[in-house]
Amino acid sequence: MEQQTKQNRNIIAIITMFFLFAMISFVTNLAAPVGTIWKNQYEGANTLGMMGNMMNFLAYLFMGIPAGNMLVRIGYKKTSLIATAVGVVGLFLQYLSSIVGANAEVFTLGEYVIKFNFIIYLIGAFICGLCVCMLNTVVNPMLNLLGGGGNKGNQLIQAGGALNSLAGTLTPLFVGVLIGTVNKNTTMTDVEPLLFLAMGVFAFTFIVISFVKIPEPHLQKGKIKKEKFEYSPWSFRHTVLGVIGIFIYVGIEIGIPGTLLFYLADTTSKGAGIMVNGAAIGGAVAAIYWLLMLVGRLTSSAISGKVSTRAQLITVSSVAIIFVIIAIATPKEKGINLPKIVYDPIETTTLTLTNAGMPAEEITAFIAEPSQDKLASYTEALAEEEITPENVMKSLETPKVPLSALFLVLCGLCTSLMWGGIFNLAVEGLGKYTAQASGIFMMMVVGGGILPLLQQFISDSVGYMASYWLIVAMLAYLLYYGLVGCKNVNKNIPVND
Repeated sequence: MEQQTKQNRNIIAIITMFFLFAMISFVTNLAAPVGTIWKNQYEGANTLGMMGNMMNFLAYLFMGIPAGNMLVRIGYKKTSLIATAVGVVGLFLQYLSSIVGANAEVFTLGEYVIKFNFIIYLIGAFICGLCVCMLNTVVNPMLNLLGGGGNKGNQLIQAGGALNSLAGTLTPLFVGVLIGTVNKNTTMTDVEPLLFLAMGVFAFTFIVISFVKIPEPHLQKGKIKKEKFEYSPWSFRHTVLGVIGIFIYVGIEIGIPGTLLFYLADTTSKGAGIMVNGAAIGGAVAAIYWLLMLVGRLTSSAISGKVSTRAQLITVSSVAIIFVIIAIATPKEKGINLPKIVYDPIETTTLTLTNAGMPAEEITAFIAEPSQDKLASYTEALAEEEITPENVMKSLETPKVPLSALFLVLCGLCTSLMWGGIFNLAVEGLGKYTAQASGIFMMMVVGGGILPLLQQFISDSVGYMASYWLIVAMLAYLLYYGLVGCKNVNKNIPVND
């Protein structure tokens, strides 16, 4: 009976951790699609557009170790509650950037005049980063622990990662639909509904966690006596290389869809050539990437009991390198038609003309026999949204997306397995040093801010697709880690109390 009760508690704890895993992705994946708004506000500066993502991940550098200490001092449950409360604050500040400071100039950065609303947004993104760092610190070791470590622990992490990917799939899709075509009038007000939804989800999560009993294996009650260890996670070569691997992996996971979204939304000659609804289409394509991550994680969770974590990491790193190189080498002119589920020309055109004030019967007549003459009386209304009659005519055509986007999206199948795989391999054999290592890993998630920002800097200089050579180099490191770097060569170090 006691054993059954314990198992039931573990199931509830696992479900709670899965839910938190989804929330991590929901908040994190707001940054890149919302970045298209700020990129346009600052005249197409890709680097500034990715700054929100940078601030989100920069928080990990400051919160990684403190979050690990929080687990020891106040436990998983209280850490989760604090994290969700902090998340509400961060999201509210991002909402505040839509109504405050748009006309207040703060300083000049090169050719750009930075406004106060952008500063508010970046602070909100940083605070959201503190939130997801705490949640990540809770979720990964907890799932590994509940699974019993090893391949079974990785299996639970991958299963939780599947929900993480589902949230990641929906977020850019929703943002893209809300934004549509990015123009000078597009602001944070366009994504207010999603921000309020996210705040509501966090509030609901806070209530749920308050009533759930979560195991607290690392919680120290009473006066805490600081234990002095003879060694540290830094004493293990495979852990150190794994820390670098986490830094690189998160940069890959965010950089691939983030840069792709910017590429598809860019209506200049540098972009993919999609002139209408580029942000919506980019969001939909990026959503497919996260959906494939969901597929990959579900597959991994099903096979991890039989196929080793190391074998999985080696395979996906190799395949991802091939996919990215093919994407780089494929000319932009080679494209594929978007399916209607992603872009419906008639539905999109109807919505555009409805917003311009055209009656339904006139819209029907226009779609039956398209002609710019029928749009003459609505030119001014369309111009307010920075849409020309020519763009309306083009919106009736099914857009072509570069074939290279397909291969980049397929990388989602590969990146899906990497986080759990690297974490699992890097903490194997650490014993009592595992909790310390978890905080270090959380610090290294800052790579998801630094490396995509570096990729955007490269893309500003040499183009979007050329910037993906950085991704190839990073994938090569993960392949090395799977082949050689993950082996524990420090088994002589005692890890038990």
